[in-house]
Amino acid sequence: MALSPPPRALLFDVFGTCVDWRTTVTTVLSHQAHFVLNAATSSLATTVRMRASSLTAEDWGRFAQQWRDSYMRFTRSIAQDESAPWKSVDEHYLSSLRELLQTWQLEGLWTDEETRTLSLIWHRLDPWSDAARGIEELNKLFYTCTLSNSNSGLLNDLKAYAKLEFTHVFGAEEFGTYKPHDRFYRGAVEKLGLQPGECALVAAHLYDLKAAKACGIRTIYVERPLEEDYSVEDVAKARQEGWVDLWLGADEEGFITVAERLGVDVNRERKRSVSH
Repeated sequence: MALSPPPRALLFDVFGTCVDWRTTVTTVLSHQAHFVLNAATSSLATTVRMRASSLTAEDWGRFAQQWRDSYMRFTRSIAQDESAPWKSVDEHYLSSLRELLQTWQLEGLWTDEETRTLSLIWHRLDPWSDAARGIEELNKLFYTCTLSNSNSGLLNDLKAYAKLEFTHVFGAEEFGTYKPHDRFYRGAVEKLGLQPGECALVAAHLYDLKAAKACGIRTIYVERPLEEDYSVEDVAKARQEGWVDLWLGADEEGFITVAERLGVDVNRERKRSVSH
C-alpha cells in the first residue's frame, strides 16, 4: 500500500491532471479559424484575414497557452485578495478571449456569438487516456471528487463529455475563493465530513500539492506532459521537503497506476485491451 492507512477520498485537480486542455483548445482554435477563413459567407477585414491566415498550429498553441496563463493569474489574484469581486471561470475565459483577440490583432475573426461559443470549449476537453478508466477503478474503494477552480456547471459538463465518473463535483463558487487559498482545500474536506488526513489530492502541479499538504491533506503527483512549470531546482526541493506522498512519473499509467498503488484490484486483461 503506497499510502498507509489508505485515504477515504481522492480530490482531483482537473485541468491538466484529468484532461489534456492544451491539445483540445489548440486544435479547436486552429480549426475554427480555418473554418471562418474558408467560409464563402465570411466577410473579414483584409488585415484580420491576412493575420489569421499567417498563423500556424504552433501559433495557436501559444495563443492557447496565453489563454490558460491568464486564467492562472486571475484565480491567484482572487485567492490573494479577499476583497476582490467574485467572477466565475466561465466569465473570465470569455473576457480574456476577447482581450487576446485584440492583442493578437484578430478582432472580428469570429462574431460575438461565435466568440462566446468558443469560450466554452473548456466544457468539452478530451481526457488523458487513463483518466476515465482510472477514476472508474478508484471508485471501487474511494470517493472521487473534483477540486478544481472551475464553476460547477463547467465541471458537470466536462464530467459528462469526458466520461469522468466522479462521485462528487465541487465547484469553486462553493468555497468563495480559488486555489491555492487554504479555505478551498479545507472546504472540500469539510463537505465530505472527513479529516484532512483522510483525503489525498491528485494533481499534476506541485504548487497545488504544496498548498494541500500545508492543510494536512495527503498528496499524489501524476506527471503530465508540459503541465509542470516549476524549475528543475524547485522540483528537487519538492522531493527533498516531502510535498508529495506518492509520485508517479510520466512513463507510468496515470490514474490506473494510482489505483494499483492504492490497493485496487485492477482487471489487468481489461487494462491491456484499453491501452491497445
